[in-house]
Amino acid sequence: MTTTTPPVTLDDVRDAAARLKGVAHRTPVLRSRTLDALVGAEVFLKCENFQRVGAFKFRGAYNAASRLTPEQLARGIAAYSSGNHAQAVALAARELGTTAVIVMPEDAPPSKRAATYGYGAEIVTYDRYTGDRVAIAQALAAERGLTVIPPYEHPHIMAGQGTAALELLEETGELGAMLTPVGGGGLIAGSATVAKGLHPGIRMIGVEPEAGDDTKRSLEAGRRISIPVPHTIADGQALHTPGELTFSVNRRLVDEIALVSDDEIRDAMRFAFERLKIVVEPSGATPLAALLNGRAGPLPRRVGVIISGGNVDAERFAELCGNRV
Repeated sequence: MTTTTPPVTLDDVRDAAARLKGVAHRTPVLRSRTLDALVGAEVFLKCENFQRVGAFKFRGAYNAASRLTPEQLARGIAAYSSGNHAQAVALAARELGTTAVIVMPEDAPPSKRAATYGYGAEIVTYDRYTGDRVAIAQALAAERGLTVIPPYEHPHIMAGQGTAALELLEETGELGAMLTPVGGGGLIAGSATVAKGLHPGIRMIGVEPEAGDDTKRSLEAGRRISIPVPHTIADGQALHTPGELTFSVNRRLVDEIALVSDDEIRDAMRFAFERLKIVVEPSGATPLAALLNGRAGPLPRRVGVIISGGNVDAERFAELCGNRV
């Protein structure tokens, strides 16, 4: 009988946590009596919008980049991302004394492009609806001798992202359920590895925008499903298929996927701003939207939520939330 070694383990996440100590922020866990009363559970919000670069992505990017050889660092790094991974790799490269070339969609939020450039990265743009960002990045890497650090499809990325859930559980103790956004699947793969490893009975709930339900469809089919590139305000979740490695983890460990509409995401962003006093980007607001609208089913007494990021500029935030009543 053969067994398959999982691409990421609890020990990998613990190792990543040790590597990130003193480099990544240990982000706060917020509580709200108003939120608890609305959803009928004790909710613990792990606020990665306070992480370096404003999102959880720095954890995985630094964990992966810091493991490169001196020769690889001397040649530089390439990455592809709609924004948060772009910023994370750019900052990780700067911290490690190397350079980064980032492939970003032309319609990436201007604030994310500006921040990526501000960290010192070179930006190469493409059309997300017609271009192949992976092929573009791989071609650049081959031409320049760069090492590609993907946004989710890598064991070190998944392990780094899982450190957010590890910190959350260290602070809260056992939880009955944990909700995370799902894009390519790296955050929930790392989080589920930690959560199920420490507390096997926990429910792992991923949240996707309705227009971008590739992971939900894939889990239901038992294989990776591709959909057209979705049009959604949750740009960090506008993917057409789950990652191969991430899906191999998530099909084992994720219990369900909840879907939320763009309007529900807007309302959750506004709730976070008005009642929690925090700014959350659309992708980061999807788990909160699921809670507020009952999309996660009956809840246990204690629920953890990873708020994945807060990178939305003032004009975009006002456009998305200003007219909500």
